Amino acid sequence: MGFALIDYLVVLLYIAAVIVFGTVMAGKQRSTSDYFLGGHRIPWWAVLFSIVATETSTLTFISIPAIAYGGTLAFLQITFGYIVGRTVVSLFFLPKFYKGKLSTAYQFLGARFGSSMRNITSATFMVTRLLADGVRLFASAIPLAIILRLAGVEASDLTIYLISILMVSGVTIIYTYIGGIKAVVWMDVIQMGVYLGGAVLAVGIILSKLPHGLSSVLSVAQSAGKLKLIHLGFDLSFGEFIAQPYTFFTALLGGAVFSIASHGTDQLIVQRLLTTKNLRSSQKALIGSGFVVFLQFTLFMFIGLLLYAFYSAKVPAQLGLATTDEIFAKFIVEEIPPGLSGLIIAAILAAAMSTLSSSINSLASSTTMDLYKPYWGKNNTPEKDLKISRIITIIWGAIITGSAFLFAILQLQSLGDRPAVVELGLGIASYTYGGLLGAFVLGILFQKPDRIDAIIGFFAGLGALLFLVKGPIQILLPGQGLSIAWPLYIVVGGLIVIVVGNISCLIRSLRDRLI
Repeated sequence: MGFALIDYLVVLLYIAAVIVFGTVMAGKQRSTSDYFLGGHRIPWWAVLFSIVATETSTLTFISIPAIAYGGTLAFLQITFGYIVGRTVVSLFFLPKFYKGKLSTAYQFLGARFGSSMRNITSATFMVTRLLADGVRLFASAIPLAIILRLAGVEASDLTIYLISILMVSGVTIIYTYIGGIKAVVWMDVIQMGVYLGGAVLAVGIILSKLPHGLSSVLSVAQSAGKLKLIHLGFDLSFGEFIAQPYTFFTALLGGAVFSIASHGTDQLIVQRLLTTKNLRSSQKALIGSGFVVFLQFTLFMFIGLLLYAFYSAKVPAQLGLATTDEIFAKFIVEEIPPGLSGLIIAAILAAAMSTLSSSINSLASSTTMDLYKPYWGKNNTPEKDLKISRIITIIWGAIITGSAFLFAILQLQSLGDRPAVVELGLGIASYTYGGLLGAFVLGILFQKPDRIDAIIGFFAGLGALLFLVKGPIQILLPGQGLSIAWPLYIVVGGLIVIVVGNISCLIRSLRDRLI
């Protein structure tokens, strides 16, 4: 069916509306508290939707249906753990943050272990966000790249992807630069409504195109074994069990620990939780977001099953696609009626911009409050701090764009099997979250370890994962390496930080006694 003129107009109007609305909602910014924390006046329900929208990047919109298309519903097991993890953060982490009246999550570690630990963890957060959000921004380029091809743009796949990435990042940087966290949160609320509406619209259109509607979907999915939700994995060997990410206990534990790390140690989410007026409001926003995310993932997995039935279980190569991640985008631009295609592409852009704007603002917040202000901005006026914050915002926007360029080159020029983009993004975040979570738990639950113990434990956790994750280090090791599934990266990394930190504390204590 293709992309019609009206679709292009819908997308362009949406982009223009985003810039205008984001600027209007921002109001006047007088200080970094306004710019990064919204003056602690943002309603809890808006923060809830902002958290969900931030998590729901283009990875969710594009790649979650791809997981269901190529596999089963077992991915949903992880969301059970998400709810458990958010409850833990609400009960044990948030009270610490509100008690300390913090601006970033890493100020807690600074107060507990000293400025060097704050700097290390803040820098680790930045590297994690840079890599993970480079993947997310690359994913947002998938539908735009298909549109540009349909529009007759004659260029290589890589060039088209780079143009698409620039389009998304350029618009997002503008309203994030102007409006700060207020613009980000309120745009998240609007964009969540847009992309959920687009997803529901897509469900209705796909069902209308199937001869027997929902019954045909369930029949095809059932015969292919795609409706399997719980996978215990007890038939697997130990090595296979810990390497398989979607067995029930691995997914539940990994999902819970992932959520504790991402929502308790990642400034991307913690910043939002600190914009509410009090602790109780923050707790309602966080726990409620877990249930909404479960419903969202269910919706997008269902879209994957619908597409599987619609395309008669064909593999991507049979459809002329490079990866499974392009399945949903193909349907949107080829099968959805003119006008409605534009709305759904606008929904995908909404998901992309909500996550990217959140990342840029949180990175600018951590850079300003953790690294710049303690060393070079102690005597700054509020106006100068605000100006510096905006400059840092632009810099991070440009850096993330460059990261997305890098992933586009790696993915498009890879000759081997490419992982689903959502798994790539989650895997990157999971790798460093283990160290961050271990450091926070060490600081909250253990009183004796000090700065040196925390630093030793932190780097031990990160270093150990190099030998447990399939990659260049494992290739150099003799024998058969022991690999673990990405949901377990955080569990193993966090435990190593805690154990090594306490052992270091014990050894140093014994040494001091002997001396």
